[in-house]
Amino acid sequence: KNSLDRSPLESLSKISSWPKQSESTLQEAFKEFDYDQDGYLNYKDVAECMRTMGYMPTEMELLEIVQQIKMRMGGLMDFDDFIELMGPRMMGETADMLGLKELQSAFSQFDLDGDGKISQDEMKEAVKTLLGEKLKKGELEEILKELDINADGSIDFEEFVMMLSIR
Repeated sequence: KNSLDRSPLESLSKISSWPKQSESTLQEAFKEFDYDQDGYLNYKDVAECMRTMGYMPTEMELLEIVQQIKMRMGGLMDFDDFIELMGPRMMGETADMLGLKELQSAFSQFDLDGDGKISQDEMKEAVKTLLGEKLKKGELEEILKELDINADGSIDFEEFVMMLSIR
């Protein structure tokens, strides 16, 4: 169904049945990737935007979404379309996932000095404490390299959440 066929009332009822915090999360993510601030996301930016919110779409899912945006919406997606796309996904994801508080709590078990990052030493300590075992030489570096998406030498909260949603 084309987004133009949808009445503002329909959009509103969809949004109002939504937790307010989810909506503001979507709004923030949308604004962040609406580079020219024209109220539209380019189809090329949608995948990155979804990942920023911790949703990991499969390649097939992305192909479908991108095709839909290109065909139905001329390659651009407005906020209502974005809510329609992400709403059910985020709700499903959240239902399947741990809540944010639990994630933050788990993160803080690793982030011993509370600086918002898990260093190699903190990871080593956490693995020893939580798993009760020491990793073989090179295993820890391997794990960190895989998880450290922005290659800054430590794991931040987003990378931590991604690690959990990939497994």
